[in-house]
Amino acid sequence: MIEREQIIRNYFRSWIDKDNTVLGKIFGPNIIYTECYGPEYHGLDTITKWFDDWNTRGTVLVWTIKQFIHQGSMTAVEWYFKCEYESETEAFDGVSLIEFNPDNLIVNVKEFQSKTPHYYPYT
Repeated sequence: MIEREQIIRNYFRSWIDKDNTVLGKIFGPNIIYTECYGPEYHGLDTITKWFDDWNTRGTVLVWTIKQFIHQGSMTAVEWYFKCEYESETEAFDGVSLIEFNPDNLIVNVKEFQSKTPHYYPYT
């Protein structure tokens, strides 16, 4: 579990550092990655292209992990994300469902978003 948590931390940090060199150590070659707003990427080459393209137009400012939940080959990660993309700043809470293979490479990621700030609708 600790090794998987460190792999996920390294992945989140790679966005802040704009460092694509760790992607091949984190993802399996046939990774499927579904972003919280719809795009889905297939394969390590596509993930690397997306990472490089995104980072030419944006910067991840914060990607903080709130908690991990482990079950079998799956890890759920609750997080807070803030970025600047094409001169717009956006922030939201989220959850990633991450599946690992027996070699502890990530083979599937599904992200889910919760808009912030949260508010109480009944006053």
